Amino acid sequence: PMGSERMEMRKRQMSTSQESPGAAQAQHSTGNRGSNACCFCWCCCCSCSCLTVRNQEEERARRTSHELQAEAVPNCEESPAPTLEEVNAWAQSFDKLMLTPAGRNAFREFLRTEFSEENMLFWMACEELKQESNRSVIEEKARLIYEDYISILSPKEVSLDSRVREVINRNMLEPSQHTFDDAQLQIYTLMHRDSYPRFMNSAIYKDLLRSLSEKPIEA
Repeated sequence: PMGSERMEMRKRQMSTSQESPGAAQAQHSTGNRGSNACCFCWCCCCSCSCLTVRNQEEERARRTSHELQAEAVPNCEESPAPTLEEVNAWAQSFDKLMLTPAGRNAFREFLRTEFSEENMLFWMACEELKQESNRSVIEEKARLIYEDYISILSPKEVSLDSRVREVINRNMLEPSQHTFDDAQLQIYTLMHRDSYPRFMNSAIYKDLLRSLSEKPIEA
């Protein structure tokens, strides 16, 4: 959806100013959208001014960008080095890029340079949730995904439209493996339309392709 793409563009444009604690505090003082959020509801849509939430926001503002980045970037997936054939296949479609751990890792590296790695992390977390069958584990993972990527208080919040957020808030009343399906599809589409074309023209992809092309063919 175009709305999410525009939000993503604004997010990248503001990334430099958001890295400094002072900018985060300025944003809070001028009417941050989380300032009226209530800590007692999932949707954060009520109009009360909750002291607990304000304290959480102020604490986040004081933390350095280095600390936030360290929390936001877990280890990449384990995978063998990609072959030239695989890397060429990534250019054929976004689906082929996302099918392999090596492709996802390379794309994540690119997203990190654009301050939008949370899109891939959210997508991967949703994939992991779908593999769960234990109800208590599903509920816990759904809660963590909500706090990490949906909550407006999170530095890793992904760009979703209001319709999808409403669906998530309803689904959180009784979480399942498919609580975030609509949101996952929207973020997948956003990465496909917005980030994938730039990745194919990036130095990260071209350098990887060149290094494999120049590698001697083993007998």
